[in-house]
Amino acid sequence: MCGIVGYIGHREAYPVVLKGLKRLEYRGYDSSGVALLNNGQLNVYKKKGKVSEMEEDTMGKDVHSHIGIGHTRWATHGEPSDRNAHPHVSQSGNLAMIHNGIIENYAPIKQELISKGYDFKSDTDTEVLLNFIEDIKKNNDCSLEEALRIALKRIVGAYCILLISKDDPETIIAARKGSPLVIGIGKGEHFLASDASPIIEYTKEVVYVNDYEIAIVRADELILKNLGNEKQTPFITKLDMELAAIEKGGYEHFMLKEIYEQPDTIFDCLRGRLLPQTGQIIMSGVDNHIDALKNAQRILIVACGTSWHAGLIAEYQIEELCRIPVEVEYASEFRYRNPVINKGDVIIAISQSGETADTLVALESAKEKGAFIFGVVNAVGSSIARLSHAGAYTHAGPEIGVASTKAFTGQLAVLIMMALKIGYAKGTIEESRYLSLMKELEAVPEKVKEILADTSNIQRIAKKYKDASDFLFLGRGYNFPVALEGALKLKEISYIHAEGYPAAEMKHGPIALVDDKLPVVFVATKDSYYEKIVSNVQEIKARKGMVIAVATTNDNIIPGMADDVMFVPDTDEVIAPLLSTIPLQLLSYYVGLAKGLDVDKPRNLAKSVTVE
Repeated sequence: MCGIVGYIGHREAYPVVLKGLKRLEYRGYDSSGVALLNNGQLNVYKKKGKVSEMEEDTMGKDVHSHIGIGHTRWATHGEPSDRNAHPHVSQSGNLAMIHNGIIENYAPIKQELISKGYDFKSDTDTEVLLNFIEDIKKNNDCSLEEALRIALKRIVGAYCILLISKDDPETIIAARKGSPLVIGIGKGEHFLASDASPIIEYTKEVVYVNDYEIAIVRADELILKNLGNEKQTPFITKLDMELAAIEKGGYEHFMLKEIYEQPDTIFDCLRGRLLPQTGQIIMSGVDNHIDALKNAQRILIVACGTSWHAGLIAEYQIEELCRIPVEVEYASEFRYRNPVINKGDVIIAISQSGETADTLVALESAKEKGAFIFGVVNAVGSSIARLSHAGAYTHAGPEIGVASTKAFTGQLAVLIMMALKIGYAKGTIEESRYLSLMKELEAVPEKVKEILADTSNIQRIAKKYKDASDFLFLGRGYNFPVALEGALKLKEISYIHAEGYPAAEMKHGPIALVDDKLPVVFVATKDSYYEKIVSNVQEIKARKGMVIAVATTNDNIIPGMADDVMFVPDTDEVIAPLLSTIPLQLLSYYVGLAKGLDVDKPRNLAKSVTVE
C-alpha cells in the first residue's frame, strides 16, 4: 500500500522520482505528489488521481533539484483529494514528509497539537506525525533525527517515512516499522523506495531497512541507527531482478503479461528443485528442517486473500500426502483471537510480498510461543523471509498487476513440492505415487502453454457474460479453493459480485440464487469427485441456470451439459489446481477488459497490504 520513492545524488531528482512513482503506481493510485529541495526552496506538487495527472500539473514549473521524495497514495485517513495527497508540509514550511502506514494514536496527538495552535490542512494521520516531529524539534532544541526518534517512540502503528528539511538540503531521513523500505546504493547517489522496482535501473546493490531503524541518507553516505541511537551495519544485498521483468514487454496489461509468463515462472520455481529422473526434490529450507516438518503434530497455514486460497489447496495436499492435520487461518483473524499455539507447531506463512501486515504480526506472536515458522514468499529479502526460521522463495519474479496470477501458481508449485518431500520422508506416500506426481508436476509448464495457446474461446465467453450482475463459482475437493480464487479474481477485476462455494453446499442455500440470468462456473475437471459434480451441474441446468465449465480436454459428458466450456489438459487431481486456475484468471481478465476497466489497477485495491 502506497508507493514511496526518494533520490539524493548528482542526477536531477524529479525524473528519477517520477519514473519510480509510475513503477510503484500498482501500490496505490488515489493521488500522488513530489517534494523537491533546491537552493533553500521547498517545492511541493501533488494531485488527486494517477501519477500522469500530477506529472501534467508540474509542466512548466520549477522541478530542478538533486534531492526529492515522491508518493503515490492508497487512501487510509482522509478521502482521495489534492489536500490529502502526500507529501505533506509542516506548519513552519520547513519540513516535508511522505508516509506509508497508519498511525493508530494520531487523534490524541492531533488534539494536543491543536491546543498548541497547530492548524491542519488535511485529514491525514501523516500531517499529524509531521507536525508532532516539528513540535518536538522546536521544544527540545534538538536535531531533526533526534526529534524523529523521540516521536517514533511515542506513536503506535506502522510506518515507512521519508523526511526532508530546508535546514539540511543534503539529507533524507527515513524510518520504517511494518512497511517496507529498500535503499539502493550508487556512486555518489542513493535511491529509496517501497520495493526494488524503481531502483533496478540504476543499481543492483540494495539495503533492506529493518523495523525500528532510522536511515540518514546523503549522496555519499548511508547511516543506519536503531531507536536507541546505536549505529547498525548495513547489509548489502545484490538484486537478481531485471528491468524487463517490470515492463509490459508488448502486452496490453501487466496482468495479461503475468498470466502468459506462468509457463516460465512455474518452470523457474521447479528448476533445480524437482528432479524426477533421480526421484529427488531439493529444497534447502525443507531439507535442513525435515525433522521439525515431518514430526509436526499440527501445521497452521496463515495467509490473506489469494495466498489464503493457496493455503487451502495445500491443506488438501498435506493432509493426503503427509497425514498431518492442517488448519488454514486468515492472518487478520488469527492475530486477534488468541489462538492455541504449542511449541513444535509448524506455521507456514504464505505471502507474495512478504510484507503483509496481518501475517507479519501473526508470525511474531506465534514465534514467541515457540512455533516453527516456514515462509513461502516471492519477494527476496522481505520481512516475512527474514522473520522465518526457514522458507522457500517462489521465484515468480516481480508481479505488478494488483490481482495475483503468477505468484499464486508459484505458491502452489512450492507447496506441492513441500507436501511431496515431507510425505516421502515420513513414509506416508508410496514411492510409485511419489514418482508419478513428480512427473505430473514436471509436465505442468507445458500444459499451461497448451491452455494459453488459444484463448479465443475464453474471450468469447467473457463477452457473452460481461453484463451479468452475479456469478456463482462451484468446485469440489482440490477444485473448491480454485472456485474461491476464481470468484475473487472476477470480483477484483470486473467488480461483478461473485461467490465461491463447495459444490455440495449449493443445496444448502446458494441454489436459491439460480435462475436463467445467473452464470454458474463449475470447476469440473476429471477427479475422484467427477460423478458428484456432474450431478451438481444437472441440478443447476434443471433450474435454468447458465453453466460455464472448466473441464478436462478428453471429457465428453460435461461439454454436453454446459452452455460454455473452457478446457484444460488432464493431470492428477493433486496437481490439477495449477491448471484449472488458468482459465479463471483469463476469464476475469477478459471480462474486465470487455467492461472497459483498468485491470491492472482495480478500484480501491492495492498490491501489498502493509497496513491493518
